[in-house]
Amino acid sequence: MANQNRQYTVLADEDLMSLLEDGDAGAFAALYDRHSRAAYSLSYRMMGDRQAAEDLTQDAFLKVWRSAGGYRSERGSVRTWILSIVHNRGIDQLRSLASRRRTQDRVEQSAPRSQPSEAFAETWRNRQREQIREALDTLPAEQLKILELAYFSGYTHVEISNLLDIPLGTVKGRMRLGLKKIRDYFGQKDMAVPR
Repeated sequence: MANQNRQYTVLADEDLMSLLEDGDAGAFAALYDRHSRAAYSLSYRMMGDRQAAEDLTQDAFLKVWRSAGGYRSERGSVRTWILSIVHNRGIDQLRSLASRRRTQDRVEQSAPRSQPSEAFAETWRNRQREQIREALDTLPAEQLKILELAYFSGYTHVEISNLLDIPLGTVKGRMRLGLKKIRDYFGQKDMAVPR
């Protein structure tokens, strides 16, 4: 058994993927050993919580196991493919969490308020959130994705550049254009830009 494990360690990632397509658990274990640390690191940056990052990493590797046939070497390395699965699953989870928060916000909004000033403040905050969502909906997908990664997931410009595999200048340019469009959106509506 030890000799067989050694055999997996000398194989290239692409060879392990071929074995994994045939359901080879040893090949999966070798890929996990090679890439789980990087996957966990990305998961942690996205989720900001140890347990959530562990869950995301496990979920992503389960997807790797089930979707091994979907890997195409011409699209990038195995590591890039695995990290893109982590990234996509993470975004799905973050969106799901945001949806649950919005539902909770709606439930809380419908609850009676004991003080009119609290109700007014809450209504004001909700309207601002609504306006921000409306402004974000006007952005092209590539600008929206960069703003989401920067402001909602906490990525730096360099991390976004690496994650999306686009030049740093493009990331900065799209972010600048996106923010300008949001400012313009609020200017056209004669509204103050929410802080």
